[in-house]
Amino acid sequence: MVSNPVHGLPFLPGTSFKDSMKTAFHRSQTLGYRNGYAIVRHPTVGIGGDRLQFNQLSQAELDELASKAPVLTYGQPKQAPPADFIPAHVAFDKKVLKFDAYFQEDVPVSTEEQYRIRQVNIYYYLEDDSMSVIEPVVENSGILQGKLIKRQRLAKNDRGDHYHWKDLNRGINITIYGKTFRVVDCDQFTQVFLESQGIELNPPEKMALDPYTELRKQPLRKYVTPSDFDQLKQFLTFDKQVLRFYAIWDDTDSMYGECRTYIIHYYLMDDTVEIREVHERNDGRDPFPLLMNRQRMPKVLVENAKNFPQCVLEISDQEVLEWYTAKDFIVGKSLTILGRSFFIYDCDPFTRRYYKEKFGITDLPRIDVSKREPPPVKQELPPYNGFGLVEDSAQNCFALIPKAPKKDVIKMLVNDNKVLRYLAVLESPIPEDKDRRFVFSYFLATDMISIFEPPVRNSGIIGGKYLGRTKVVKPYSTVDNPVYYGPSDFFIGAVIEVFGHRFIILDTDEYVLKYMESNAAQYSPEALASIQNHVRKREAPAPEAESKQTEKDPGVQELEALIDTIQKQLKDHSCKDNIREAFQIYDKEASGYVDRDMFFKICESLNVPVDDSLVKEVTCKRLLLPAFTFPNPVWIPLCGL
Repeated sequence: MVSNPVHGLPFLPGTSFKDSMKTAFHRSQTLGYRNGYAIVRHPTVGIGGDRLQFNQLSQAELDELASKAPVLTYGQPKQAPPADFIPAHVAFDKKVLKFDAYFQEDVPVSTEEQYRIRQVNIYYYLEDDSMSVIEPVVENSGILQGKLIKRQRLAKNDRGDHYHWKDLNRGINITIYGKTFRVVDCDQFTQVFLESQGIELNPPEKMALDPYTELRKQPLRKYVTPSDFDQLKQFLTFDKQVLRFYAIWDDTDSMYGECRTYIIHYYLMDDTVEIREVHERNDGRDPFPLLMNRQRMPKVLVENAKNFPQCVLEISDQEVLEWYTAKDFIVGKSLTILGRSFFIYDCDPFTRRYYKEKFGITDLPRIDVSKREPPPVKQELPPYNGFGLVEDSAQNCFALIPKAPKKDVIKMLVNDNKVLRYLAVLESPIPEDKDRRFVFSYFLATDMISIFEPPVRNSGIIGGKYLGRTKVVKPYSTVDNPVYYGPSDFFIGAVIEVFGHRFIILDTDEYVLKYMESNAAQYSPEALASIQNHVRKREAPAPEAESKQTEKDPGVQELEALIDTIQKQLKDHSCKDNIREAFQIYDKEASGYVDRDMFFKICESLNVPVDDSLVKEVTCKRLLLPAFTFPNPVWIPLCGL
């Protein structure tokens, strides 16, 4: 009877117990990986996690035990002698793998081909794993051919790995020094060698052909010369006969264009045209003799030949409907050659005789094409902006870096420190401006004017500099041609307008009179007459009324004696200082006079005794005197206090 190995009970129904601690009933894993390699390991536990009770040996140990039996029986086996060492340069000497390949090369500067196919042979040397690329030389190809890459080990990636014969096959692309080669086939030795090494070769491909090379293999184009015209007769008849025309090409409409002269030669022997340049001394151009080489010039092209590449291919009769002939070159007409319009203005005597005999044209006069120089363009100045002088502002239009206007140095040296001064009044409807006085200073050295207003106390107007030194433009003068005030414009009674303000000249100083006397030619008769009248008024004797006013008649003497008596009484008073201050307060105009009522009011306020009879007598005396003696007869003079 089989017993339970765990509990020692017979393995019968009812005597077996389930272990609740067992949860895993899968088979142990025997396959694993170490360092990327698959290894087989023997299970150590069985189903349910029970440990297997037997000794486990590895496969290496089993192999070792298996190999020990013969050793114990027959002894240690003898080892075979090692094979002879053969170096690679001996084993693979003169063994070369050859592959047929090609690469595509762009041709950006040609209109006939966009790319070029170049066939090469790739050689792989087995003795040292080196490679070389050789292009077969094609005669008259114009391309540098032969050994493209010399024999060397070629890198296949950025890590420094080199190409090996295992990397080569048919139908693959390999990149060498930035060029991609397409391998299409190999030779018989290469095929046998690679197959012997276990490499499966791709099927061979067709070698790509160069399109331009195939185009050149086509039969050449044949040109058939029409037989209705005898070119030999034309050559023999008109040999060394050339029509000469003088023409101009006017390109002045374009930027930096100019009008240039040319000589057009028309060769009668083959109807060809040549254009020569006319050079002059010191014209600044390279001495190229020809603008256009001798050739036939098409006049009318066929409709489909407008895009014909004339710069690289010659034009044939199939692309041209009409060529230029001798009858197209007429003096006085224009013709277009190579996109340039030439105007023929003259020809030589032989050309005139030829046109007269051939075409019956007798009138071929010379046309004057010389252009007269246009008049210089007047430089227009921009409008004056009002800042500074006009001359200073105009210098910004004459040069990039403006310079100061030129000054008359002689005038400045002669008239240095010479100033003419005038007294003027402002002409203004404002009442406050009627009593304002201004001093004009005219500087003869620079023709500048400055204005100064003498300050007046309690006038409410700040005096001082009214206008700094500057040139003053006369009214109604244009901005382009300004006219400034001069010494001749200043005289008695003259009206001077300064920036919208009008001033009237009232008086001058002595230096102005001397200057006008020495430079009378500069002044107008009106100015001289005004100064003469002013001088006469200044030097004339006082009128008769004024002389009578100043005479000391008996009435005036008695009035002055009464005034002195009153002033003496006021002076003798103890508070005369207070009296003086009171009279000065009430005499607001500082005239030295007060009226009678104000006089009694002041004396009464200060308790000053005044003789009423004297005051009344003074008043009566002043009323009896003439009006011109005292301008204010009812006022009492207090100047003696």
